[in-house]
Amino acid sequence: MTAPPKSVLVLNGPNLNLLGTREPSFYGAQTLADVEALCCDACETHGFTLDFRQSNHEGVLIDLIHAAGVAQAAGTLAGVVFNAGAYTHTSIALHDAIKGASVHLIELHISNVHARESFRHHSWISPVAHGVMAGFGIQGYGLAIAALALQPATASSQ
Repeated sequence: MTAPPKSVLVLNGPNLNLLGTREPSFYGAQTLADVEALCCDACETHGFTLDFRQSNHEGVLIDLIHAAGVAQAAGTLAGVVFNAGAYTHTSIALHDAIKGASVHLIELHISNVHARESFRHHSWISPVAHGVMAGFGIQGYGLAIAALALQPATASSQ
């Protein structure tokens, strides 16, 4: 009997529901629905199922990361692609959740945060992420899913 395919959690933080209308010079004209379609295709290509979420609320994101850690430990999750939005630069709580859940996570940014305002240069997520993807537009989501396919899901963050 073949095991069911592992899932990938694509998690989007605050204001990403505004993609397509919010600062298109940085984020492009594609919507969050376009990102979800791209992720669905990438997951299908790599034999994963997709769990795609967005929340403007830090506690909801923390709960989803905790659940992802449980799913990964159970062998049903390949990993997480996380665009934490502005919480990247402010949330020690998300850092602690990722570390505590020992989830295999790729930090993602649509824009190149290092070419933007200086307050965007620091990430609380990076030290506990398996990898960081930035500046590739929404195509970065597909690249991050491909990276999860290349890496063992058992590789933990810090």
